[in-house]
Amino acid sequence: MAKALHTLCASEAQECILRGDFTVEAYAQALLDRVAARDSEVHAWATLDPIHVLEQARRLDRIPKGQRGPLHGFVIGVKDVINTKDFPTKHNSPLHQDDPTLMDATSVAILRANGALIMGKTRTTEYAVVAVTPGTKNPHDPSRSPGGSSSGSAAAVADYQVPIGLGTQTIGSIMRPSSFNGVYGFKPTWNSISSEGQKVTSPTLDTFGFMTREPRDLRKLSDVFGLKDDDEAPRRGEMIIPGQKFAILRPPMWKNAGPGTVAAMERAGQILRDAGAMVDEITLPSDFDNVLELQTDVLRHEIQVVFHRESTCARDTMSRELVAAAAGIQGGTLRRTFLRSFDALAALRGQMDGIASGYAAIIAPSSVDVAPVTDTWTGDPQFNGMWTGLHTPAINVPGFAGQGDMPVGVTLVSGRYRDEHLLQVAASVGPLFTHLAILNLVA
Repeated sequence: MAKALHTLCASEAQECILRGDFTVEAYAQALLDRVAARDSEVHAWATLDPIHVLEQARRLDRIPKGQRGPLHGFVIGVKDVINTKDFPTKHNSPLHQDDPTLMDATSVAILRANGALIMGKTRTTEYAVVAVTPGTKNPHDPSRSPGGSSSGSAAAVADYQVPIGLGTQTIGSIMRPSSFNGVYGFKPTWNSISSEGQKVTSPTLDTFGFMTREPRDLRKLSDVFGLKDDDEAPRRGEMIIPGQKFAILRPPMWKNAGPGTVAAMERAGQILRDAGAMVDEITLPSDFDNVLELQTDVLRHEIQVVFHRESTCARDTMSRELVAAAAGIQGGTLRRTFLRSFDALAALRGQMDGIASGYAAIIAPSSVDVAPVTDTWTGDPQFNGMWTGLHTPAINVPGFAGQGDMPVGVTLVSGRYRDEHLLQVAASVGPLFTHLAILNLVA
């Protein structure tokens, strides 16, 4: 039986389009039909114009076959802190509800130039900072958090409303919602993809990334952004798992892990051992014990600088939480503390690269547990922040389930600028994990 069009991943849909099985317009219409049927419950979209979506699709269909880009027909939802020239960028803030956006962010421009179709803007928390959900529901259970701040992108991908969502991460805004919604989430090495044209909360932490249902979509996306490792030959296909060495990492905050995460980590290790891999169980040196404190010091200083304009000129449009963060009321960082923490965090990055170099990948928790029952909170990011602060690539791999059969993922980590290698690892271990334990929505 043929799969419904809206359930196809971007790569599957592209293969069908290039064969002539259906058009980009037909694929886009199927996704719009899914949105019409489901988004009144999920609330994933901040802005979506079906007429404009279909106009883009028809333009792509008119491109001669020999001139089509490598992402021809890829349909993408864009987090609403990333600029798009044809949709407003509202930041979930009353200050920006009517602001025109004149240019695409660099990331969006690159995607369009390679043949992607921008479907619309997905919901975010206020400026991708505040921990209050933007009204988006977890499609697996609407009573539970979708995570954040990339709430809409994760929920839309999980609910088959779009195959790819763009996200940004300052602490855990890609990895945590990916875990809660049961999708792949890829945070590349810091600054390997330009952040020009997106709202930045922390210049030394913020990272652009992707959410998908299939790892092969991640690989095609990474190719157009030039995420190539420079120490090894280009990789295609999957890695051979037997004989590979992995590490199960219990980070400094492991005592806070819930039963779903504990079980997912144990199961991931056992699946790899059964597949013929060597699996070490490791902890990090004591130097890493305060890594989250260091990152928090850096963030608290940088957020005051970044939001100085808003807090000076438009304070009445900001939530109390954001006003407090921008003013340092929630524990602003003294400059001397910022410098100490900034330098200490930088020193840990090379040390982490060395630890990671001994393994095909390190496997770490993606979230404290399954999504909490709440309609206001995006969840605890404590298991994500260290990878953002250490600038390493990280990929949430779905496939496990905890309380209430809710999704929970694990994170693959490698050293900085080993993104291509980590994507190959995900292409190999992902099917193992998801084949044995995946929890997909009924499409």
